[in-house]
Amino acid sequence: MARKAAAPRKCEGADCEQDAGALQCPTCQKLGKEAYFCSQDCFKRNWSTHKAVHKAQNSMLSKIFTPSVISLPDADGHFNPFPAFLFTGPLRPVYPLSPRRAVPEKIRHPDYAHNGIPRSEQMIVNRNKLKILNKEEQAGMRKVCRLAREVLDIAARELRPGVTTDHIDKVVHEACLERNSYPSPLNYCHFPKSVCTSVNEVICHGIPDHRPLQDGDIVNIDVTLYHGGFHGDLNETYYVGDKALADPDNIRVVECSRDALNAAIATVKPGTLFRSYGTVIEAVAAERKCGVVKTYCGHGINQLFHCAPNVPHYAKNKAIGEAKPGMCFTIEPMITLGSYRDRTWPDDWTAVTADGKRSAQFEHTLLVTEDGVEVLTGRLEDSPGGKPEGYAADGTKLATTANGAVDDGSKAE
Repeated sequence: MARKAAAPRKCEGADCEQDAGALQCPTCQKLGKEAYFCSQDCFKRNWSTHKAVHKAQNSMLSKIFTPSVISLPDADGHFNPFPAFLFTGPLRPVYPLSPRRAVPEKIRHPDYAHNGIPRSEQMIVNRNKLKILNKEEQAGMRKVCRLAREVLDIAARELRPGVTTDHIDKVVHEACLERNSYPSPLNYCHFPKSVCTSVNEVICHGIPDHRPLQDGDIVNIDVTLYHGGFHGDLNETYYVGDKALADPDNIRVVECSRDALNAAIATVKPGTLFRSYGTVIEAVAAERKCGVVKTYCGHGINQLFHCAPNVPHYAKNKAIGEAKPGMCFTIEPMITLGSYRDRTWPDDWTAVTADGKRSAQFEHTLLVTEDGVEVLTGRLEDSPGGKPEGYAADGTKLATTANGAVDDGSKAE
């Protein structure tokens, strides 16, 4: 038998007609009263008038400072762990996180798997060393990167409105184990999950949780595997549902990141300076009126998850060194619709745009060859996602001709 839904509470805000959420005034709670608000902003806006309903105050400071709002679990037991944090955009974390997923001991673990500390990366001898891989090591990198591509494609096929990023984490974790591989992000510097999932305004390092993906979202899935003593790293940004493709801004920022990465890769060869890739990337971004995040960069990768060189994605950077045959590193431009500046959530991982506008990222692991570059994490023929057809660089949909061909405005000679 279905239970009748209770009538929704109304927000206590004097100037608000919205239904209330699970946020309560903490002072009223202490007094045994109920006062629910629709949002933290509404509560703060109405604090000067709402405090007048309190018969007593436990502290004189509460007359001056707005107390933090308490987020109670909803009917499913989910809650926002940082209700007093000033989020830059509409996205909110949905906790509790699922328990940490186990990796059988028979699978080779990186050194940080148990204590969260990547000591091998912190050793002075490894910190700034530009490693040249021999043929055997290059084969190890090819294998782990191929496996990483397989796992990313499996995860991407699960994307649809209503699916949670926690489910994506589960899929990635299980796919890694099936390939006798350790999911590199798990417990790296205490990261709690096996994959990074960055939705909408999240630039990178998003923690998978219980928020269902919505029609119109964009989401980046960042997969890294540890197999045979080597790490393979890649990510792509995907459109969730038809509404995502109908938004020109989504197309503009996602395809700008994809095109910027491809343009930078096209210049990789022995002798190219690591600082030069940022110039190429920023030129593509400027043409699309997008920003380039400066806080995070590409990195060396081999037996270590992160090592030298640093590969910035913006122009006029001061990165040191040049590409040489046998080097492996990533390029992974993070492109924004607005400000390039970022903020970090209180979880100490989730990086978001400072203005709350959307961000997109693509990444490949690259091997420098004698005459160019090998993209170790390249897409397969059946890889999901990919560049949508029929859109201009500004994200607008191109018109089609009578025979169904795309009309890009050019004329036949």
